[in-house]
Amino acid sequence: MERLGTGIGWRPAIAEAVEAMAGIEWVEVVAENVCPGHLPDSLLRLRERGVAVVPHGVGLGLGGAERPDPVRLAALAERAEALGSPLVTEHIAFVRAGGERTASRGLEAGHLLPVPRTREGLAVLCENVRIAQDQLPVPLAVENIAALFSWPGEELTEGQFLYELADRTGVRLLIDVANLHTNHVNQGEDPAAALDALPLEALAYVHVAGGFERDGVWHDSHAHPVPEPVLAVLAELASRVRPPGVLLERDERFPSAAELEAEVAKIRRTVAVAGRDRVPVGAGARPGSVPAPGAGAATGPVADEAARTRLALGQTALLSALVAGTPAPEGFDRGRLRVQSRMLTAKRGSVVASLAPELEQILGDTYRPRFLRYAAGRPLTGGYRADALAFALHTLREEPPAERAVRRALRDWWIERSGRASLVGRPWARWARVARFALLGR
Repeated sequence: MERLGTGIGWRPAIAEAVEAMAGIEWVEVVAENVCPGHLPDSLLRLRERGVAVVPHGVGLGLGGAERPDPVRLAALAERAEALGSPLVTEHIAFVRAGGERTASRGLEAGHLLPVPRTREGLAVLCENVRIAQDQLPVPLAVENIAALFSWPGEELTEGQFLYELADRTGVRLLIDVANLHTNHVNQGEDPAAALDALPLEALAYVHVAGGFERDGVWHDSHAHPVPEPVLAVLAELASRVRPPGVLLERDERFPSAAELEAEVAKIRRTVAVAGRDRVPVGAGARPGSVPAPGAGAATGPVADEAARTRLALGQTALLSALVAGTPAPEGFDRGRLRVQSRMLTAKRGSVVASLAPELEQILGDTYRPRFLRYAAGRPLTGGYRADALAFALHTLREEPPAERAVRRALRDWWIERSGRASLVGRPWARWARVARFALLGR
């Protein structure tokens, strides 16, 4: 695996700080947040300096029951080519469910949700990964996720599941040590045992991130400093193998540039110190170690359509309980599902507010409680922009603000953005839509 070195997640809010940061050898960018034809100037300048840029996908849903969407795969491939990336990464998760296979409406989680660590779930995931590998122009690495709950009847530990995945597909692994810590607190899984079971020869790079604990639950927030327990897991990993790359993730509540730089330096020191007494990976390699990526990995059992349908039904029932208020499927921790459901709704409201900040400006302190009421029983079935429009229309119809000026501002915002084209310079179209809204309640 090509050495990447020490890096940081590139985000628009810290673009200037990242460019000025000493010792940054590579960056990672959320794939869905960049347009290949209009790359941010900051990323272009970094590339010109020889800084590698890796697109990190969040919407493919490789752990879902359906085969990967060709359109999403093509978009990920296009970003890898536009950025000149050495590899692309995605998650071992499902993000949507429902649809034709289950004769139900499609549901979007707006979040990464765990896949069942069963033989059948693994077979589906392996096939999906192979499909993605065939369509991407560069190697693929997949990331373990943080989970608040687990599926009933699981047959494999996290380490065993990842080992089997890499063994059957030759896919590389992106190991998030913060997620290993999260799963330790939330599900009692031993990070050291997981590391012992991992095929570290397939390691592509490592994620490090912060979070916080509340009421016995660890929240992988990416909005707090990296805590010592997460650094301890990083040290455990670095004592076993030299990571090809290590990257700090930070998505919200960005600190000063100096604090970010100090955190990157602490991560670099942790890896260096842990590596002093490292035992080479090959010294005690187990029989049947995974092959090098692309070196003719074993295929293993292939998932049939019946297996995909069973997985689809299970994932749809779970996601419906999380976002549509249906009963929790048998065997799940209902308390944990309630916590996850609240987190999904809060995240959904935050994403809508970031995409349409005018809504929070117009509604002020009432935005959050209004959105929570709107989202209850109204699952995300399309994109967040459509969700913003639906929320505005719901508010105008069902609980219009008392202040006339607020109602007018919200109505004008909805009118301006609900059409396919801008109404600027076309007052006749604007008034036609006003009339439609007033007369038809639309």
